[in-house]
Amino acid sequence: MRELIRAIRLTLVLWVITAIIYPLILLVIGQIGFNSQANGSLITKQGVVVGSSLIGQPFSSDQYFWSRPSTTNYSSFATENYDPTKADNLSQRTGVSGASNLAPSNSDLLKRGNEKDGFQGVQVELYRLSKAGIKPTADLVYTSGSSLDPHISLEAARAQIQRIATVRSLNLNQVEMLVAKNTDGRFLGIFGEPGVNVLKLNLALDGLQ
Repeated sequence: MRELIRAIRLTLVLWVITAIIYPLILLVIGQIGFNSQANGSLITKQGVVVGSSLIGQPFSSDQYFWSRPSTTNYSSFATENYDPTKADNLSQRTGVSGASNLAPSNSDLLKRGNEKDGFQGVQVELYRLSKAGIKPTADLVYTSGSSLDPHISLEAARAQIQRIATVRSLNLNQVEMLVAKNTDGRFLGIFGEPGVNVLKLNLALDGLQ
């Protein structure tokens, strides 16, 4: 009986430490030292949340820099036309993210996306870029592994500078400076490649006008 009581007591002590004290310490540290990151790295505009710096969102207007295509498109359908039984709406209903995991040899990869002007899948992106006079880059044609990447490469951003400057009647140097200001460097200075946060860049564009 004595050993049983000791075991129960030890279990309760470990439970209090690991399930209450430890999470509370992390919560306090996160809210005080890393408030923005702990709450989703949300971006606000005039007091309204417009997105997160960690989650990519689509832009189709010629006035904005385009982000990379995604297999996940949250809540893009009209509420009155929403049908949760359709496979196309499943990822939006559940919030599932991720790539299609289709190999280059898989014919379904070429059929990805909606038909447009007689083209399908990857060809849609190539056709869209061609019409806009944008040099295709890999990240403007193919989705990322998570399908939620908020960044595009410097090459992809620079390929759109001329279009943005023309549509918004801006000086090229103005747009180039915005791209530079919204470019995130390599992690710890050595890992990965520099990337341009599309949402931050487009908000900065709106701020100019």
